[in-house]
Amino acid sequence: MESWLYLILFGSVAGFIAGQLVGGGGRGLIVNIFVGIIGAFIGNFLFTKFNINLNTGMGILDKLIEAVAGSSVLLIVLGMFSGRRR
Repeated sequence: MESWLYLILFGSVAGFIAGQLVGGGGRGLIVNIFVGIIGAFIGNFLFTKFNINLNTGMGILDKLIEAVAGSSVLLIVLGMFSGRRR
């Protein structure tokens, strides 16, 4: 049960940060959670695929950076296909 709570909290934080960085904020808590969780998987895959090792010494910070990076990639790709113009 605890791990789900951490996943939701961690996902919402990563999704929120990515939304602010990419410029797609204001999507809401539920969408931020989903973007953050999916982004964590994408970030982990990309960092592993390209052999990127952060080694900050704080495991949770490494995972947060991975999740924010993956969430940002997800939001950029979704933005490309959404057809919205700025």
